[in-house]
Amino acid sequence: MTRREWLDLAGSRLRAAGLEDARREAAAILAAAEGARHYRAAASEPLPDALRAQLGAMLDSRAARQPLSQITGRRAFWKHEFRVTPDTLDPRPETEALVAAALELPWASVLDLGTGTGAILISLLAERPGASGLATDISDKALRVAQDNAARIGVSADFARADWFDGVTGHFDLIVSNPPYIAACEMAALQPEVRDWEPHLALTDGGDGLTAYRRIAAGAAAHLRPGGHVLAEIGWQQGAEVAAIFAAEGARVTVLPDLDGRDRVIRASFS
Repeated sequence: MTRREWLDLAGSRLRAAGLEDARREAAAILAAAEGARHYRAAASEPLPDALRAQLGAMLDSRAARQPLSQITGRRAFWKHEFRVTPDTLDPRPETEALVAAALELPWASVLDLGTGTGAILISLLAERPGASGLATDISDKALRVAQDNAARIGVSADFARADWFDGVTGHFDLIVSNPPYIAACEMAALQPEVRDWEPHLALTDGGDGLTAYRRIAAGAAAHLRPGGHVLAEIGWQQGAEVAAIFAAEGARVTVLPDLDGRDRVIRASFS
């Protein structure tokens, strides 16, 4: 079987599994399996038997709607590639709006609550040499992924297991977070890649989707330096509710959009 024939077969299978961009995803699987050699191989070149077996397993996983990033083990975000596992959320393009907003603010220290892959904190520290950062997560496995990403990308940061502010000491210029904000009643309607494969603890609070914002807003002032800010990702329909939560804690609040113009980030400024 040649590479072209495999791509045709894989594309058909992924389309049957309900994937819209099946050919592109098949090509991404082939590229990930072959690595650098992929760019030197001709489409008419036969696939080695060992590679065909690896591709078959990867194709089975994607047809079962496992996220492509989990299968390939990586995801591009901001200016870097991050290792992704089933213990972490898949970094999404809309979260880059939070990174962009943070880089418009003055800060030299940052706290990332619920870091997951570490994509937010690592992206920020890579852009601002000399700044310091602490990443926390309730999952030890996620913290290990984040530490590995920081080491590979060449960013120095601290990592600690914590449940939001519990166990966090010190004061920071900036607090960032992409917390679980999906309401329990919305989980069933999610894409299978999210609902069936990503860690539920990082997706939902099991309630109205606002629990994390209440805890972050209540504890932010005690962990910020004077004039500090909080940036938190939100669901596109949560702007007014989350803004009210932070305003009730004395913050000046702005709702920022993503590139599609949807509400995506809360900026809460504390005196």
